Amino acid sequence: MMIGFIGAGNMASALMRGMISGGMSPADLTAFDISQARMDAARELGVQTAGSAAQLARQAGTIVLAVKPKDTKALLEQLSKEVEAMGDILSIVTGWTQAMLAQALPKAAGIVRAMPNTPALVGEGVIAMAANHTIEPARFEALSRALSACGRVAVVPEALFDAVTGICGSGPAYAYLFIEALADAGVRHGLPRDLAYTLASQTMVGAGRMVLETGEHPAALKDAVCSPGGTTIEAVYALEKGGLRAGVMDAVDACVRKVRGLEKG
Repeated sequence: MMIGFIGAGNMASALMRGMISGGMSPADLTAFDISQARMDAARELGVQTAGSAAQLARQAGTIVLAVKPKDTKALLEQLSKEVEAMGDILSIVTGWTQAMLAQALPKAAGIVRAMPNTPALVGEGVIAMAANHTIEPARFEALSRALSACGRVAVVPEALFDAVTGICGSGPAYAYLFIEALADAGVRHGLPRDLAYTLASQTMVGAGRMVLETGEHPAALKDAVCSPGGTTIEAVYALEKGGLRAGVMDAVDACVRKVRGLEKG
């Protein structure tokens, strides 16, 4: 299955690297970007490159739309005019719904909206795919398998994609802030900077895996660490007093509102 990326920025690069790390041949990937530097970076991975977006769309069985929302309308108009028939479309463009994509690309074999995040680069991403896709079942399954090399694939009703964006699409940035804050606290108490980042990062990785692999509720896992009158419950109290939960929920709300604004144009 030839997969072509229109747009070879950070997210597209993370997906390409994840697929290659998962065993896909770079020869089965192709890319086009208006940035020569990004094209050069794709070639360094062994990925084939196309001379234009239209050329790529004619060649690839699956076309990944990975451009900025502000550039999407012009791109889709170009593809609709210049390409007689095209394969399946997988769009990771924020704010563009399946209905909008279907209207703009009536010549596409099938369309699915997806929301990946950047940890796909190391095989630990989340890739949400819209349940109301129009891709043939066998081809959708093959595409899901290819993406699973980048992390966990979840099929989600498109109506929930705004929430997925707020949690998964932007979530790594929230986690990086928390890691940075943990590391800064360690440095404040005498830890070397590199060691503090290692300890904070691995702690976050381990906590996430505990939730995923034990099946325990996060609250139960938190309670197991909080001994009566102990050090951890004292720290948790400080976080609660500082409004950690409300701050995180407010951040997701802000992200979702921004996404909905993009969808309205």
